Amino acid sequence: MLLGDLPGWLPAWCLNYLGCEPADVLLQQQQTSMVFGLRLADGRDVVVKTRPDDGRAVSCVAAQARLAERGFPCARPLTPAVGVGALAVHAEEYRPGGEVLHGDSPDVAVRYAEVFARLMAELTGVTVAPPLPNPRWVRWDHADCGVWPAIEFLDDQDQSAVSAYVIDTADRIRRRMLAAGLPCVLGHADFEAQNLRWHGRQVWAVHDWDSLAWQPEAALVGAASGAFASAAQPTLAPIDSSEAFLTAYQDVRGRVFTVEEQEVAWAASLWTAAHNARWEALHGDIPRSGDALRAQAAERLRRANA
Repeated sequence: MLLGDLPGWLPAWCLNYLGCEPADVLLQQQQTSMVFGLRLADGRDVVVKTRPDDGRAVSCVAAQARLAERGFPCARPLTPAVGVGALAVHAEEYRPGGEVLHGDSPDVAVRYAEVFARLMAELTGVTVAPPLPNPRWVRWDHADCGVWPAIEFLDDQDQSAVSAYVIDTADRIRRRMLAAGLPCVLGHADFEAQNLRWHGRQVWAVHDWDSLAWQPEAALVGAASGAFASAAQPTLAPIDSSEAFLTAYQDVRGRVFTVEEQEVAWAASLWTAAHNARWEALHGDIPRSGDALRAQAAERLRRANA
C-alpha cells in the first residue's frame, strides 16, 4: 500500500493524535480489524488499528494498556480508542519480530498454557466495562434465536451446507455451558499460535487484544486449550494436548478447577471448533476444523458431561 492509498481521514488523525502525519506505509493487514503499520514523519513506527465500532474497543484498548504498563509482552497503546464515523480507532507501538511457535504436542501446549495463565492472572487486576458483545467465535451466551449468534454475513448464506452433526454438537455444547452459571471474568478469546510471537522459549508478543471477552474463566481456558495450535486455518488441538494445557494452567494459577469448571472447559474447547466448522462449510474451505470436530467431539462431549 502506498501513502496515497491510505483512507483519507488517516493522515489528519495521525497528526491530531500522534503529532505527525505518516511518511511511509510499513504494512497493511485486514482480518477482523484493518491494521496499518506506519512510519511517521518524525521517524516513529506505529500501528493504527480500525474496526467497526460495536462498543467493545474502549475496554479492549484500556485493558491492553494496563497489561503493557505492567510489563506484559504486548504492544503499548499510544492512544485510547476513539470514534471516527462508524469506526473505532487507536494507535499502538509497532512491535515486530519474533517467530510463531508451531506444533500441537502436549509439550507445546504447556508452553502456551503458561503464557495464558500469566495473561489471565494479570487481567484479574484490570477493571473495565465488559467488552460485550463477545467475539462471534465465543458468543455461545447470545440471546438470539437458534444455536448460533446472529451474524448477518454468515446467516445470509445457504445453511444447508452445515451438517446436522456440527449443529447438534454446537447445541449440546451451548446447553452445557449455559447451565453452569459460572461468574464471568475478562480474558483473551483468540489465543491462537498466529497471535503470539516468541524469541526462543520466551514469549515476545501477544497480539489481537480486540478479542478480549467476558466469559467464565474455565470457558476461556477451555477455548484456548482447543485453539492454541492454530497457526493458519483454525483447527482443534489433540485431546491429550488440550488436557496438558488445562493441567498446566491450573498448576501455574495454583488452584484446581471444580468438576463443573472442568466440564465447562471441555465444552468450550469444542465451541470455537464448531463455529469454525460452520464457517468452513459455508465458505467451501478445507474442513480442518470439521474433520477434527468429527474425530474428537464424542470424547470432548463426554468429558463435558454434555
